[in-house]
Amino acid sequence: MALEVEVIKASRKISDRNAGKLSDVLRVAPYARVSTDTEEQLSSYKSQVAYYTDLVSKRSDWVLVDIYADEAITGTQVTKREDFQRMINDCMDGKIDMIITKSISRFARNTLDTLKYVRMLKEKNIAVHFEDENINTLTMDGELLLVILSSVAQQEVENISANVKKGLKMKMKRGELVGFQSCLGYDYDVNTKQITVNQEEAEIVRYIFERYTSGIGAYVIAKELTEAGHKTKYGRVEWQDTTVLGIIKNEKYKGDLLQGKTFTVDPISKRRLDNYGEEDQFYVKNHHEPIVSEEVFEKAQDILHRRGENRRRGAIGKRDKYSRKFAFSSKLECAFCGSNLSRRNWHSGTPQEGDLAVRDSHEKGEEILLSQ
Repeated sequence: MALEVEVIKASRKISDRNAGKLSDVLRVAPYARVSTDTEEQLSSYKSQVAYYTDLVSKRSDWVLVDIYADEAITGTQVTKREDFQRMINDCMDGKIDMIITKSISRFARNTLDTLKYVRMLKEKNIAVHFEDENINTLTMDGELLLVILSSVAQQEVENISANVKKGLKMKMKRGELVGFQSCLGYDYDVNTKQITVNQEEAEIVRYIFERYTSGIGAYVIAKELTEAGHKTKYGRVEWQDTTVLGIIKNEKYKGDLLQGKTFTVDPISKRRLDNYGEEDQFYVKNHHEPIVSEEVFEKAQDILHRRGENRRRGAIGKRDKYSRKFAFSSKLECAFCGSNLSRRNWHSGTPQEGDLAVRDSHEKGEEILLSQ
């Protein structure tokens, strides 16, 4: 008996499938990435909302779930895009069948992130449709095209970043102020891009330098400022010794400007590191009105350097041996080796007990404890 085989033609696309179930109506979620800083950009957002609302309404087999949109400035890092994450969560909760977005670069400019989320959604049979590239991620050739085009999108980001970086360095080389950070004692005018002395705050800065150059440590100065009720540049009433030291180290207070103190490792992670010579820096002398004289500033640096050397030679941990935190700080020496003693609390039980201790490199780490 001859076999009879009837071919049943395919009538649906895999993109019409939702979590293993056939669906006559797709729940669609458009995703946009816009900026709303200006009236024109706000109008662009409204236009995109109107466009996607109209697009979905024209399809009888589509229903609009929601329109998701994020600020354009966070395009390279999807973890910082709140609405993107909300959309992904809604997909995982089974609320969305298909995402529509204008282009791969709007979805993510990082190849790894693009593929990560596309594959995550694909496992749930959720399609992502890129309009400009005409790619549906549930089709057979969709991922191959996606890999190629998302790599192009990432390269575009890196090229733009390199050009921006080059432009900023050219400005720095001309002595122009780039990316000014808030600085106690100075006000910044965004229009003129000039910094001027804030006389009320400048008095606090002068007080810090005066006390520090007279031998008082950062810990005590911070305590004095807190007790006096002075506020930091960020409005905090409690001062830390690190804040005081940050002011002591800042060259702006003698009227100079050092740019390029930090740098961005790459445009994708946007991770910033302190610049220890990996990138060019630009030092501008007499850039603006000083708050303290160069003589006072350099005297403070000498003290800072000397205390740093002493910490490296004989400090325990990160404590400042010249902080004057206790009455005998920096005044007691070891009778055996001559190194400075530091106070250290220990808790072998209750109550708390205190010892004086010294650790010196020539003793190969051996501790000599003197009972208090």
